[in-house]
Amino acid sequence: MHSATRQNFLEDYRLIRHAEGRGSEDPEYYRALPFRDLSGKNTAQWSIRAKTWKHFEARVLPEFERASKRPLDVLDLGAGNGWTSWQLSQRGHKPVALDIFTDAKDGLGAMRCYTNTPDAVEAEFDTLPFRDAAFNLVLFNASFHYSAAYTQTLAEARRCLRAGGAVVIMDSPIYKRPEHGRLMQAERRAQFERQYGFPSDAMGSVEFLDDDTIERLGRELDIRWSYSQPRYGWRWAMRPIKAWLLRKRPPSRFAILIGRFGS
Repeated sequence: MHSATRQNFLEDYRLIRHAEGRGSEDPEYYRALPFRDLSGKNTAQWSIRAKTWKHFEARVLPEFERASKRPLDVLDLGAGNGWTSWQLSQRGHKPVALDIFTDAKDGLGAMRCYTNTPDAVEAEFDTLPFRDAAFNLVLFNASFHYSAAYTQTLAEARRCLRAGGAVVIMDSPIYKRPEHGRLMQAERRAQFERQYGFPSDAMGSVEFLDDDTIERLGRELDIRWSYSQPRYGWRWAMRPIKAWLLRKRPPSRFAILIGRFGS
């Protein structure tokens, strides 16, 4: 990424995240994530993150733990404040948290708040500073949609994976049809323009997945996709019906995508 583009994105992102009340001066805030939002400022979102994480821990991660029979080397891409890496380290695994955002409250700088702090690396998705076959899992937790080039991002993830490893994508918005995602983009940019004075698109992130794109990426990169579906409650399940009744675009859905690469 061009340095000016990256800097513009980071400045915009920092302004938005701070305005949303992300982060805390209390180290316990970070260690409580995703199960409790001690700030009380983004509780609804953390409730979704917690449900996804519990499902991942119960239904997805154990398969790789059984296969490895030893601590997993996990690359946590788009790690933010590092809570995912810290939760993995609590299970005895060896995560590396990677992000381009190093903010002290909402980026890698917040990792000072953890005990037995996991490794942290400032770098971009598409130029990973690791040797080939270094990890059992590459995990994108609420971060894959920040990629500007999905094919290149996944190709780098594949390079860093060992045989039998997988890429896992969690809490990135998925739409059935790409036009629904593009409507979301337009709405989001208009909202940010009104609220912050800029559209928050400096980095050119794709911002969503759709069924056709997932299928195309599978063909291009020889990925066998499987899905694991967390449950978010009846209100979440009713969102598509509510949108239809109000004649609004269909909402995104969340699912855990597990991608295994062919030879």
